[in-house]
Amino acid sequence: MTRSDQERFADILHAIQRCQDYEPYLRTDEFASMAYDAVLRNLAVIGEAVRALPVETRDGMPDIPWAAIAGLRNIVVHEYFRVNPDLILDLIDHELATLAARLRDI
Repeated sequence: MTRSDQERFADILHAIQRCQDYEPYLRTDEFASMAYDAVLRNLAVIGEAVRALPVETRDGMPDIPWAAIAGLRNIVVHEYFRVNPDLILDLIDHELATLAARLRDI
């Protein structure tokens, strides 16, 4: 089943929102590991949605680091042992909101 660009953007925005919702739990002793697992899953969803976007769509928005987003998905899924939790938290705190704002503008 092929999904439209708008559907993929909606998937990305939903996954970003979920990451942001889980962020406070990453800073707790009780729920940090579950929240971290949930965040990684949603980052994989974001990366998979990005990978499935047509090249023309990605080329039309060169200000978005598409390759880096897809690359993070590959690390989360295939090289999970390389994931740095501090970088994931920084990504949530500083990068996802910018990506969401850009996608909402489309």
